[in-house]
Amino acid sequence: MSDNVLDELDEDRQLLGRTSTAERVAGILRSRIIEGGFQPGVRLAEEEIGTALGISRNTLREAFRLLTHEQLLVHELNRGMFVRKLTVEDLEDLYRVRRLIECATLRQLSAPPYPQRAVQAMEEAVAAGRSAADEHRWRDLGTANMHFHQGLVALAESPRTDEMMRGVLAELRLVFHVMENPRRFHEPYLPRNEQILRTLRSGDAPGAERLLAGYLDDSRRQLAEGYARQLG
Repeated sequence: MSDNVLDELDEDRQLLGRTSTAERVAGILRSRIIEGGFQPGVRLAEEEIGTALGISRNTLREAFRLLTHEQLLVHELNRGMFVRKLTVEDLEDLYRVRRLIECATLRQLSAPPYPQRAVQAMEEAVAAGRSAADEHRWRDLGTANMHFHQGLVALAESPRTDEMMRGVLAELRLVFHVMENPRRFHEPYLPRNEQILRTLRSGDAPGAERLLAGYLDDSRRQLAEGYARQLG
């Protein structure tokens, strides 16, 4: 665990205020995990993190428990708490869940106009992805790609589905953090995001669902093969 991420946690301490809760601590740590501050397999040192955030051990342990429930952390007996390393089987299961959530979201859409806030989030994600690709910021492109899919699920206007999708994408980040050549896994899908968005704008939700289903199948296959090689 780097000194840099501990310095960032010290800055995050300001977010807690006097009404700090385990949920807020979990939110901070979740963000750091998703952003790659804590890499898969790294041990989370209780004393260092607790000191950086200025919180009690009990509060931190409760935050750890919440993140373990979200499958972002795992406890190893007599060793402590670690950022989880996913298996290829985990990855395959995440894509099964993605297909269930994302394709069903498009399938249940009625005639346009569609929820404007969700469409705008997708448009902004595509624009951010295009900017990141132009500047060769491949991990930022990956982030924009995930924001696109979060926006897509927001078309359902269901807070519970939004929360479920956030959890799925957070776990998926644990795979991307250990992959080499992020460009290979992100760049080909930017034009496909744009195509899905164009199809939705035309009012063809069934067509967008067909595009998405093929997209997810291709992404799952490519990522599972690459991840299996990476794990050796």
